[in-house]
Amino acid sequence: QVQLVESGGGLVQAGASLRLSCVASGRTFSNLHMAWFRQAPGKERLFVTSITWNSHTTSTRDSVKGRFTVSRDNTKNILYLQMNSLKPEDTAVYYCAARDLLEEQYKYWGQGTQVTVAS
Repeated sequence: QVQLVESGGGLVQAGASLRLSCVASGRTFSNLHMAWFRQAPGKERLFVTSITWNSHTTSTRDSVKGRFTVSRDNTKNILYLQMNSLKPEDTAVYYCAARDLLEEQYKYWGQGTQVTVAS
């Protein structure tokens, strides 16, 4: 079983930056593909960005391209999301997710961390 714990959320003004972290345990971190999702109030959970086990490939939704950067440190078992130029529409609960290398679906989820961007 994989445990994921996010941190780093908070209340910021538009234009500010935040860095989210997700600490993984229970499985060899480099055997997992990782991703960030977010869910705004009253809306469905949406994919934000993903990164392969070896950091060779990332994928990012268009609305955050150029502002959000995903990275990971396999020596520390940590996934990061650097968020710059934050906008009010980025307000959401951000979730860290993991999937095994041969799986298609993200099976493991963190509890989420709230990001609120004030205008």
